[in-house]
Amino acid sequence: MQFTVLTPLDSPVALTHSGDQLYLAYSGEEPYVRENPNNEDEPLELLMRDRISIAPLLVHHDAAAHYALSNGYLLEMSYLEELSPLDQLELENLEWRIALPAQTDRQRVCQVEPLGLPFEEELQGDQRVALFKFPRLQAEESRLFGWKARLEVRGIKYLLTPADVEDCSPLPAEFAQKYLVDNDELAMHQPIVQAAAREAIGTETNILRKILKIRNYVYDQLSYALRPRIDTPDVVLDRGVGSCGEYVGVLLALSRLNGIACRTVGRYKCPPYPERRGVPQQPDYNHVWLEFYVPGYGWLPMESNPDDVVERGPYPTRFFMGLPWYHVEMAKGIRFETTNYRDQGIRLGDLALNHVRFTILDELPAIAPQI
Repeated sequence: MQFTVLTPLDSPVALTHSGDQLYLAYSGEEPYVRENPNNEDEPLELLMRDRISIAPLLVHHDAAAHYALSNGYLLEMSYLEELSPLDQLELENLEWRIALPAQTDRQRVCQVEPLGLPFEEELQGDQRVALFKFPRLQAEESRLFGWKARLEVRGIKYLLTPADVEDCSPLPAEFAQKYLVDNDELAMHQPIVQAAAREAIGTETNILRKILKIRNYVYDQLSYALRPRIDTPDVVLDRGVGSCGEYVGVLLALSRLNGIACRTVGRYKCPPYPERRGVPQQPDYNHVWLEFYVPGYGWLPMESNPDDVVERGPYPTRFFMGLPWYHVEMAKGIRFETTNYRDQGIRLGDLALNHVRFTILDELPAIAPQI
């Protein structure tokens, strides 16, 4: 096998080609409004109907980097904070930081501009962050501020086998100091977390098999549910239910205890409806996943809890070392958003409401082969 790819749409059912161009057929359902003449009280009904589409599959294989890119889209994403404190607060020298989209193998940042207020750009490691400064925030003061970005995003799928990483080099010391420690309330000292870390991998020593066994173990132990807050991994393991952020916390803790460097990535997914061109769309909720580091190969993505996972398996691996086009990468290993008043117990949700919008502008052309 030379490479694998992620399809841009769900439920591919057939593959064909015309010359060198591949085409996929997709089958699914879509909602529609039907007028029922026999129901005078409520003549309009919301029903489902079959939908079949045929679209080209665009593939760019980078053998040296061990990945393949597939179809992508030009997006406009806006992140806006509406400052509206719940309490009568007056804050001096407030600094508000919001991560900006990252430049990656599958994501190109074409443009970023401020919304509402100007910002200073700073780097946290290799991550870009927008810094908004408020010399004095007075009670009942309202502001709008944030950023708007234009992005090119594609699906990516890495292809590595356990044999490829059997003799990989040791983890660099600076990675161990940063990505093997409990620096985000991971409860790695708690007995239930340490026991889970041991049970998850058994006697496995190969890094790819270890991380996959940890992922499957977490999927076995937890059921997904939206939660109003993020609890620590010991609480989540004991409860057996978690949100995507809590899945990530457990995955981080168990992986780091087993010597696998990993970090959180987020923060949003564009609603995956490429047919809705030019229409602003709002995600239902935020989303985080993680990356794990393989020495000699770099950071590889892993979804925290794919939407279609069936409890107790079998668990698909298409989002293991792969990301679909609609994930927007930012805040790798750092907080997506924070203020200099966080340590004083002032929560972001007590200060502002966020507004997130995506607009799919166009489909990206195929990547020209390098000569």
